[in-house]
Amino acid sequence: MNHYASIPPLDASAVLKRFHLRAEKSLGQNFLQDASALERIALAAEIKADDCVLEIGPGLGSLTRYLAVSAKEVTAVELDLDLLAPLQAVLKPYQNVRVVHGDILKLSISEIIKETDYLVVANIPYNITSAIIRHLLESANKPRRVVLTIQKEVAERICAKPGDLSLLALSVQVYGKPGIASIIPAASFHPAPKVDSAILRVDIYKEPLVPVELLKSFFKFTKAGFSQKRKTLRNSLSSGLHIKTSEAESLLASAGIDFMRRAETLSIDEWKVLCQTQKIPKE
Repeated sequence: MNHYASIPPLDASAVLKRFHLRAEKSLGQNFLQDASALERIALAAEIKADDCVLEIGPGLGSLTRYLAVSAKEVTAVELDLDLLAPLQAVLKPYQNVRVVHGDILKLSISEIIKETDYLVVANIPYNITSAIIRHLLESANKPRRVVLTIQKEVAERICAKPGDLSLLALSVQVYGKPGIASIIPAASFHPAPKVDSAILRVDIYKEPLVPVELLKSFFKFTKAGFSQKRKTLRNSLSSGLHIKTSEAESLLASAGIDFMRRAETLSIDEWKVLCQTQKIPKE
């Protein structure tokens, strides 16, 4: 039995008009209203009946309803004060939803969600995608799985393989295994963004691929490595770590890494070896 079939369609334009509101471009508001896409997001999350779900930016509650019929409890964090009234109206039939007004980037995840085993499912603003992902994955209380609707191009970058890696891809892949569950066309949103979106699913590892005690070093090296992407690792590390090129060359040699390579070609394991063989360079 499809328990999503009973959820009525939501016309974002009509709800906004009823409450004398409009989508705020500055907040990256694009309200997803396509029922098929909403169902695909919920299915990608594989929500169990005893799961607690954190939703970031519920907007008008279109996705929140799909989460509510699947989970034990949904905590929805909304920044826009003006959206609280329509959100409460749309979610009135769902007693297992708790709406929190606030900025997710300024809130402690551990204080919002007390459970140690929870999911994050959300359609987030494009302009703060990286910041939200970092905030979630670096939290002391990490989710079991993260399912985000984000810009298609960004989702593809996050899922890249060595040879085409970015700092964002490494930042995600060190904590979990990412994959694209589905593509959502721009027309599924109101107002329609200029680009298509993707449903990104990240299954979080019990422990990061890099030992916790090396994570600070890992991010210091990777940030330095990508600081001047077109340069060789010797030059980008030299610039990013404020050390001589000869020192950077020596660092890489001791880790068995060719100093003429570029940062995007290194795997997580190679960055890990670099961290293990070196002390964190001083500022």
